[in-house]
Amino acid sequence: MEDYVELIADLIEHAGEARQTDIAQRLGVTQPTVAKMLKRLAEENLITQRPYRGVFLTDEGHRLAMATRRRHQVVEAVLCRLGVDADTARNDAEGIEHHVSEKTLEAFERFLKT
Repeated sequence: MEDYVELIADLIEHAGEARQTDIAQRLGVTQPTVAKMLKRLAEENLITQRPYRGVFLTDEGHRLAMATRRRHQVVEAVLCRLGVDADTARNDAEGIEHHVSEKTLEAFERFLKT
């Protein structure tokens, strides 16, 4: 779910809208797969959908997207600081961000400030 709300936020920020077809293309999944997840996100009050208008984040969805983006950025920055190349750091951060605790994230942020 976090990947979806983060992607929706990115699409809205960069393209002005998030459409089901764009989400499917960016994630490399089928539109029916996206439709199922969007239904779940709507049930969790993370998004709203308007016919022919795309997908929009609720306030709760926006908070989750920003928290996910922050975790990703911090983890990626730590990996780069450790000497991991940018592409590898970006890809690895995508997996690590979902498992890192808030306590570890705070330690990463302290590390980055030194």
